[in-house]
Formats: sequence, structure tokens, C-alpha cells
Amino acid sequence: MNRKSAPRWAGLALGFYLAAGAAGTQESVKTTVEASQPCWVIENGAVRLAVAKLGAQMGPVTFARDSGKPIEPYYISPWQGQGLKLDPPVLVPLRGDFFCMPFGSNAAPYEGKTLPPHGEPAGSPWTFVGSGRSGAVTSLTLGLQTTIFPGKIIKTISLVDGQNIVYSQESLEGFSFKTTIGHHAILAVPEKEGSLRIATSAIRFGLTSPFLFSDPKNREYQSFAIGGRFDSLERVPLAWKDAAPADCTSFPARTGFADLLGVFSKPAESLPHGLAWTTAVNQDGGYLWFSMRDPLVLPTTVFWIENHGRHGVPWNGRNRCLGLEDICGCLNEGLPLSAQPNLVNAQGIPTAVDLRPDRPTRINYIQGAVPIPAGFVMVKDVEFGDGVVTFVSVTGKKVTVPVNFEFVRTGKLS
Repeated sequence: MNRKSAPRWAGLALGFYLAAGAAGTQESVKTTVEASQPCWVIENGAVRLAVAKLGAQMGPVTFARDSGKPIEPYYISPWQGQGLKLDPPVLVPLRGDFFCMPFGSNAAPYEGKTLPPHGEPAGSPWTFVGSGRSGAVTSLTLGLQTTIFPGKIIKTISLVDGQNIVYSQESLEGFSFKTTIGHHAILAVPEKEGSLRIATSAIRFGLTSPFLFSDPKNREYQSFAIGGRFDSLERVPLAWKDAAPADCTSFPARTGFADLLGVFSKPAESLPHGLAWTTAVNQDGGYLWFSMRDPLVLPTTVFWIENHGRHGVPWNGRNRCLGLEDICGCLNEGLPLSAQPNLVNAQGIPTAVDLRPDRPTRINYIQGAVPIPAGFVMVKDVEFGDGVVTFVSVTGKKVTVPVNFEFVRTGKLS
């Protein structure tokens, strides 16, 4: 982490958790089974949100539930309820969005320790800490004590009345190691080719995976070139000689392959309000999904593109989904590579975070999904107003969304 980013890491407060009245009893939150996983559930008039006890994986989530046309944008893995014995643990509940630490494959030992893919938080049982409501804010707070690199994670998820938004904060406390981190949002992808359109805030450049991502020896197949650099999502290099570049603003595409790329945000000072964003317009579903983050904290967005390209267990050639994963790491490589000099941090882009036991590190993150008007194709620009964000389509259509976007920096909800 560079010196310029340190004040944001140090200054973010967990005050919104206390202000929102999150302390409560187990009886104040619903518990149920959703897609075969025991879950906690919170809701308000606009959003219903389930969080699996295993991995604190979020999903299903229903937005716009008061609109007459509810939106469920997240992917739920098809093996739920099939009784498969799965390893790594992250695969067991695989769904929605979850927090990773360390993010990535973590294929080799790090400081003499072996870490599971996406770390302990993504597949371990979490503990209920509290839930409650204060004013317009409904909150759920969970905790996890890790053992491989000891420390505590406090995760608070909040909903605000009248908003189709999920606000989340992870507070990392007592840790003393260098690690990757990330949010692992996974979207359901419609069947019609090109009906999901992706746009991001301005990027410096992008890279396809620097190593083989899908190995045919494991009955997995990829279409991207290895280590291909690009300046636009519309021109991603493919593996075949003389092949035209892939348009990675448009999904699904290239059935039969599983691919990975990363795009690196422009510096915060060059972005409106210093915020980075990712959007996905589902034209068949009639909605826009989006995420917002601080690029000083999560500078990279990894695209995990599953389009029936893996044929081993539990995939069995049946998965179609799109991960839009906002991280700090060297793409999907995890540790130890991300904590060492690598091709990404050589460009001045952080790929690991130094966690210190004398101060918490906090990650504030926003996700939402809202209906779109006819003719809204994909996002061209995002405009920030007073407590609202307006998404502007390439066709000129607009959608204005109430959102406390300053939460990304302050960790507070008014």
C-alpha cells in the first residue's frame, strides 16, 4: 500500500454499525434454509437478503421486491442439495457475493502455511454477532475468528429503506500479515448471447491471466491468450492465431470455455468522487446491477467467465455465470505471488495489503440492482448527485438511484 492510500485505511470507522443499532439478539433476525444452506435473513420493503452461515456467502438476494417485478441478479451454484463432498470449502455454498482473504487460488504455501482458495472466510462457519434496526437502517453483523493467520473479521451488512442497495463492511482486526483481499460477486447470466452488457469506470489497462487458467488435463478449456494485455474490454486477445479480439462487454459468449481477466482502475484522483464502479445490464431481465468501491482499497476487477467450460466435478459442464470481483491482488493468483514483486505491482498497482494488529483495516463496499427503462442498453457514464447516482446508457436513457455513495469512504450511513 502506498503512502497516499494510508489515511483512508486508517480513518474508516465502524461507527455505522453502532449507529445502526446492529447489536441485538438471535431472535431479531430470521433464520431459514435457502438453496440448501442454513442462512440468516434480513429485509426491508425494497430488499430481501439471505446470508449463508457457511462462508457468509450472500444469496439469494431480491431487489425491487416492492416494484411488481423483483430482481434476483446473483448466481446460485447448481449442485446445491445434491449431497456432493466438495473441496475446497468455498465451493460448498457457492453463490452471490462473499469476502475473500486471501483472495485467489493460493496454490503454494505462504510463510510456511497452506491457505485454501479464497481463504478461510469464504468457506468457514460464521457466527451471529447482532442484528437490529435504527431509523431507516436494518443491519446484520457476523463474526469469524481465523486460525491459519489468527485474527478476527467483523462483517456488517446493512439495508436502507427505499434503496435497492446492499452496504457491507468487513473490519479486519488483530491480523499481522500481508494478504490479498476481495469481494467475489457472481452474477447469473441469461441464455441469450450478448444480452448481459458490462461497463466499468475508467481503467489503466487490462490483462488476461498470466498463467494457464483452464487446464485441458482437468477437462477445462479457455479461449483467452495467456498474459494478453489490452486497453479496452472490447478488444481482449484470444488464444488462436489471427483471431479477432473478444468483446468482453458482452455476455454470454464463447460457449464451452472458462476464462479470466483483470482490469485495473485509474487512480482515484482521476475518477468522479474518487470512486470506481462496475455495471452489468441484463437486457432480458430488465435490470441494472452495479458495485462501487474505493480504488485505493480495491484497485482491480477480476472477470471470472464461466460458460460451460469446466467438465470435472462439480461443474460437469453445466455452469454459466460471471464473476465481477473487486479485489487487491495479482488477478487470481493469491499468495505468495501477490505479496512478491509481480507484473501488476511493477506498474504501481497494489496487489496486497499489509494488515497490522495495532489498527483495524476496513473494506466498505456497495452493491445494488434496479429496473431499467426500455432501450437502456449498457452504461456509458455515471453521474453523482446529492444522495443519488444516475446511470447513463449509451442510448441516452437514464436511471437515477438513491444511494449513500459516501459510505465507500466513510463507512457510515446517515
